[in-house]
Amino acid sequence: MTEARAPRVVAVVVSYNRRELLERSLSALAAGDRVPEALVVVDNASTDGSGEFLEGLSVPFEYELIRLSENTGGAGGFAVGMAAALARHAPDLVWIMDDDTVPLAGTLSEALRLWEACPRTDKPAFIASSVVWSDGRHHPMNTMRDRWDAAPADRSFAAAHRARVVRSASFVSLFVDAEAIRALGLPLADFFLWNDDFEFTMRLARRRLALASLDSVVEHHTKTYDSHTADVGERFRFEVRNKLWTFFRSPALAPADKALYGASTLRRWGVMVRNSASPWLVLKAGAAGLCEALSRAPRPNEEVLAGVGGLPRSDAPSSPQGVDPAEMTAQREPAAVPEFSVLLPVYAGDVAARVRRAIASVTLDQTVRPAQLVIVRDGPVGEDIEAVLSEAERNPDLPTDVLRLPAGVGLADALDAGLELCRHDVVARMDADDVALPERFERQLALLAEGYDIVGSAIAEIGDDESRRLASRPVPVTHREIMAQLGFRTPFNHPSVVYRASAVRAAGGYRGVPDMEDYWLWARMLHGGSLGANVPDVLVLYRVSDGAYARRGGSRMLMAELRLQRRLLGAHYVGPLAFGRNVLVRGAYRLMPTRVRRRGYRTAFTELPAAAQRVTASSGEAAG
Repeated sequence: MTEARAPRVVAVVVSYNRRELLERSLSALAAGDRVPEALVVVDNASTDGSGEFLEGLSVPFEYELIRLSENTGGAGGFAVGMAAALARHAPDLVWIMDDDTVPLAGTLSEALRLWEACPRTDKPAFIASSVVWSDGRHHPMNTMRDRWDAAPADRSFAAAHRARVVRSASFVSLFVDAEAIRALGLPLADFFLWNDDFEFTMRLARRRLALASLDSVVEHHTKTYDSHTADVGERFRFEVRNKLWTFFRSPALAPADKALYGASTLRRWGVMVRNSASPWLVLKAGAAGLCEALSRAPRPNEEVLAGVGGLPRSDAPSSPQGVDPAEMTAQREPAAVPEFSVLLPVYAGDVAARVRRAIASVTLDQTVRPAQLVIVRDGPVGEDIEAVLSEAERNPDLPTDVLRLPAGVGLADALDAGLELCRHDVVARMDADDVALPERFERQLALLAEGYDIVGSAIAEIGDDESRRLASRPVPVTHREIMAQLGFRTPFNHPSVVYRASAVRAAGGYRGVPDMEDYWLWARMLHGGSLGANVPDVLVLYRVSDGAYARRGGSRMLMAELRLQRRLLGAHYVGPLAFGRNVLVRGAYRLMPTRVRRRGYRTAFTELPAAAQRVTASSGEAAG
């Protein structure tokens, strides 16, 4: 395990026509007892000289200025700034704030103290600073609610480290886990004018820990000591529209959250209308927002921001005080890379050309290559596939061991046999018709070096043309998210995993539940104390043949499903209620017609590439 390094913090400030406050904010940012490694400022087409001030700004860290041609509000500004931070500045934490936010000397250092106190396997989705007004009173505009369903252990941990477990936060000094942004997406630019922070933070914190620090404090220099019940007049349209989008067009809220926050929202709206000097004007604006929310969903960020150049990409020009982003990334401490084996089974139903492509993708094409390739031939294969295996064995640049089983034994037994040939404790899985992207092992091994035992990734479905991605599926990223999903469906895409063979053997290997061997193995490993994580980005292209969805159904898979659920229940990994739910839902899925099964699976668990709202600093869409 490598020694932990300090997290790399990139600050993102959004500015619009508040030059005096902006200067004060940036001066305070640079005067802290701990400063960020980089700063991205997004100027929302200011007309008060802020842009000219920012162009001449000198700060003691990397600096990038993005000047937009029109005002996109906080929603658009933060989407652009966070995308630039991810694409060009390699953050671990993205520290976002408005231009009327003034950090104190210890704002960043106290947030990092809390961050580093959290277990490496369960870093929070975000840490929010406490917010006070200019006179030191706690600011009612930025009052965060405690998470009503927080686990006692989380509450105890937070209290011990002077923090609270929260469900949402504002964009007034928010430290966001960069991996959470990559996994769950950016703020939605179409939420201009309000609730972009509410939707974004609720989305990130739905299944992950989120904390508010009592000691990381900032001043919020609003004109008045205000609250959300203040009369907003015609702008109430945006409050209603965006809140309804959050409730009914976003995955941010669970059903219980909708009931809780819905009642609170209606109460607050009622107080505002009652206290308004023009209640009918406010109600008319609210009706307009209601109609807009019902008529359409929020537009994709690329569409909303098309007029200002779209979202920044890693290949776009940037000027962080002349620092080359590639050189900057290279300066970061690399994790020690262990030698590892690749385990790849082959059987007669595979296609020789695809087997050759799979082998090349996990060996010669990788930025970090394996020390050994183990191919298990599960029974006799055709001459064309045998020729590919012999070619791999003869390649001097590719240490390859081929285990030729005289008869087909099935995937579980084939993998267990292949594990015995692996010379290294770290083993990467691969299927014979899939394609690994070049950075797959480099990214997964970095996580494994942090102490994880299983590291998977998202996969993208492809057909014959690997350049055309058909669909992708989000994956749980943290160990906490993985354990939350484990009781209903497998949290890993089997062809994408890298694991410790010693942990697999300690759990008893693959045997036990034919056709569900991987799910049963992950359940035993994770409940036995193994730590899991997923890279949220696509690292494997998963070949979907014409019969892929057909093979997931039928009487054989139904019986496998029932065997698995009985094992999970018997091991106390699920309770009776979860067992009943799984048998009904997952059993019904196995009995659906193939066309319905394909449509249902893709609707429930995948995203079409055009719908994906992920921004990554590397190639590929998120999650297959």
